[in-house]
Amino acid sequence: MDNKPQVYFGVIPRYNPMVMYRNYQPIMDYLSEQTPYHFELKLARDYEEAVQLLKSGTVQLASLGDVTFFEANQGFGALPIVRPLNKLGRAEYRSIIITRKDSGVNSLTDLKGRSFAFGNLHSTSGNLIPRLFLYRHGVTLFDFGRFENLETHTAVAKAVLKGKVAAGAVKDVVAYRYQPHGLKLIAESEPIPSVPIVARPDAEPALIAAVRKVLLAIDPGDPKMIKRMHDWDPEFRNGFVAASAEDYAPIFKMMEDVPGGCGRRCH
Repeated sequence: MDNKPQVYFGVIPRYNPMVMYRNYQPIMDYLSEQTPYHFELKLARDYEEAVQLLKSGTVQLASLGDVTFFEANQGFGALPIVRPLNKLGRAEYRSIIITRKDSGVNSLTDLKGRSFAFGNLHSTSGNLIPRLFLYRHGVTLFDFGRFENLETHTAVAKAVLKGKVAAGAVKDVVAYRYQPHGLKLIAESEPIPSVPIVARPDAEPALIAAVRKVLLAIDPGDPKMIKRMHDWDPEFRNGFVAASAEDYAPIFKMMEDVPGGCGRRCH
């Protein structure tokens, strides 16, 4: 190991631990090579722990979801540094309602009376957005035969594929990954601000500047970078833009929207 100052980088558990390590460790290696710091990945056991690790100072930086960023920002002033671009060069993603190809579910109306899986209660695209989206399209929690919250997007996709639930909600990259295995995509949300990499409010300015500089310098069209990013999480393979708290104003508003969906009641 080099003599660089060590920085712990937290991540919410979007997938199972093996997939999380496989997708995020290469990014840590890149940051360690390109900055004056050595980065070590710190996987949280759940969404709540990811926020607590940042709050306690166990990690200095973290990749959070929009809802967990809201909690960290409101709770102790966490600051967004950058956010990733998608394949179209936009800093956004979507929540997608999925079902099995042979489920007989072809529209949101068909969900009534069926079983449904949301993601973690603190998940933006797995819980907050789909609850609000379904509500606005005439489907409430009371319309389901039953519903449950699972810990990860992967768990939701697999529950749908195995027939444990008729349908579920996941973030777009997970829906696309499992679509060839038998998933059908029946609806998608409006664009959601892409997930931020955030820092503690007292993080060294030099650390924040170094991370921001390296990630903003990534050219997703550079053949060398395309090869280098091959093993990165799909959400981080298309470059980054600078982020500010104002980018997440729509999420902050939704968190206060109790009548329309999840809001603070879920947290």
